[in-house]
Amino acid sequence: MITQESVGLRLNDISASGAPLSIVTVHFDPVAGKDLQGFLNQSPLVQLRGEIKGYLDEDDPVLEWLVERSPDICVVDFDGDRRLATHAAEIIHERLPLTAIFAFSSDMRSDYILEAMRCGCSEYLIKPSDREQFLEAVARVGARKKDKREQVNGELLTFVGAKGGCGVTMIATHLGAFLAKSCARRAVLIDLHPANGDGALYLGFTKFPYHFYELADSTERLDAELLQSFLLHHSSGLDLLPAPELNEPARAVEPEAILRTIEFIRLRYDFVLIDCPPGLSFQNTEVMRRSNQVYLVTVGEVPALRNLTRYLDYLSRVEFSRERIRVVLNRHFKRGAIPDEEIEKAIRHPIYWRVPNQYSQVIRAINGGDPTSAAGSEVARSVLDWADDVGRKSSETTGKKRANRGLLSRLGG
Repeated sequence: MITQESVGLRLNDISASGAPLSIVTVHFDPVAGKDLQGFLNQSPLVQLRGEIKGYLDEDDPVLEWLVERSPDICVVDFDGDRRLATHAAEIIHERLPLTAIFAFSSDMRSDYILEAMRCGCSEYLIKPSDREQFLEAVARVGARKKDKREQVNGELLTFVGAKGGCGVTMIATHLGAFLAKSCARRAVLIDLHPANGDGALYLGFTKFPYHFYELADSTERLDAELLQSFLLHHSSGLDLLPAPELNEPARAVEPEAILRTIEFIRLRYDFVLIDCPPGLSFQNTEVMRRSNQVYLVTVGEVPALRNLTRYLDYLSRVEFSRERIRVVLNRHFKRGAIPDEEIEKAIRHPIYWRVPNQYSQVIRAINGGDPTSAAGSEVARSVLDWADDVGRKSSETTGKKRANRGLLSRLGG
């Protein structure tokens, strides 16, 4: 059980820099503001930097004031007007990606909690204020700040098959292994199948004590140490959080717990690869919303291409960014039964990557449990080029962000 004393120890541990965590409140009612101030007065490790009376929008001059101060935490009261609060949280999350956002509300409905998470909130605190709950949330922010003071969230890459049997797990394990071994990037693969996923088997793990859904079911005590105890470490450098085996009942884990766990993991890796089961389930679509890239994996067969077209049509209807969608054609023949041009015309989307059809090479790598063992094969060379492309673009983006931060600091931003 977490006590106030243990929370205090964690806060002391993350205050090694000597600077207290800064907080700004948004649209707090007087009672909530008074309660929060009482908490802050009892902890010198947290400091109230300012109080914004109304909800923010894009043209609000107060937004520039907030950006200049870049607080560690923004606490947004969602009870005044939930729609405006959601919009304000989205703006803060976009303009201040390193600032943690706490939703503060008296309504505990699960759809409200999920809505707050979608707009960028990392914590959902319940009124009336509870000091222990608040300090635990602050301690998590401080621990993340201590672990990754200069790093933004890692790239989230999600893989979904147009139908079962398209080779999603093979592609995800190969790409992850090459990102780790050949590109020297910190990479982890999460097998999101509800039972009997093949990620562990493809990487040579036949027995493991824990799986991803057990970790997601432990969000109230999630920290770096707990995460490490769940990870499987592959010789390529790729880490894995496997799916449950078929010999246990399916574990019902709330979607917000799954999303929160994934966001926690993103703070510790350059790349987080998600191997999703086929279909546009609620869980899959929520993960896709948070992804930097969504790879829709298909093969050159009519049933898979029909499903792929439906996926793309759905994502278009919900206004999902086309730039984040990548179509991957697996088991590709240069002279396939359906030419690439016809596939692109039918799905109304370009093919991003083609993985050659080399069955024997793939089976050899799967049986050996090491995707990088046949580095000279056609499939391995193709995926290695893909990993180089992904890793290079990520490095360029990170470099631009750092350059922009340096320019802002020189301008007094």
